[in-house]
Amino acid sequence: MASTTPSFIVLDTVDSTNNYAMARVHEGLSRHGNAYFSSIQTAGKGQRGKLWETSIDVNIALSIVLEPATLNALQQFQLSVAVAMGCFDFVNFYAGDETTIKWPNDIYWRDRKAGGILIENIFHGKEWKYAVAGIGVNINQPYFDERLKNAVSLKQITGKSFDTIALARELHQLILKRFNQLEKGNFTGLLKAYNGLLYCLNKKTRLKKDAIIFDTVIKGVTAHGQLITEDNMERLFDFGEVIWVL
Repeated sequence: MASTTPSFIVLDTVDSTNNYAMARVHEGLSRHGNAYFSSIQTAGKGQRGKLWETSIDVNIALSIVLEPATLNALQQFQLSVAVAMGCFDFVNFYAGDETTIKWPNDIYWRDRKAGGILIENIFHGKEWKYAVAGIGVNINQPYFDERLKNAVSLKQITGKSFDTIALARELHQLILKRFNQLEKGNFTGLLKAYNGLLYCLNKKTRLKKDAIIFDTVIKGVTAHGQLITEDNMERLFDFGEVIWVL
């Protein structure tokens, strides 16, 4: 461990910041708002079991412990929206107005992925005790594995290099700010803002469900996290039910 503040802890290396944060919570050694940043993440996790690629000292790998005291287990999407909005605020500040949120919570710049979010939860019976929001944002990486055709970093967008720890501290505060909005009962406002920032909003795009690929128009996301599309009829899709064909 390199340095510590009451709520922001910098680690030299870890398999996954989410794993580390989850372990601290289970051990009773972490509390709401604590953040864990690692310069090196050897087995970072993304959505649906994917690995999140990061090189040494160039990107943000950050996990934040959140206590959703005013939410229940059926409101997990509300937390996802708040975290996504905090990440959007951060990337948009540096990358500009071509930043969007790709449902459910990837951060895009133009047609390329700048960041991703993985939220893992801790329940005691039916009570939702804690969530650990893991965030990966590409900061100083100059190039990516050719298999990651749509990845992009702030350095590629702006031509500038950044202090990753300083930026991670900013991201931490922005997410806590959006979480506080949620805690104050402003999910309606958060969802309206989220829907206005959706990637491909009101545009025709291509999705795949099972073996079927189809063209449709993205119209928004419901309060329960279902993607709303419209072609010859309006359709609702749960997360994992369809994939994007880009």
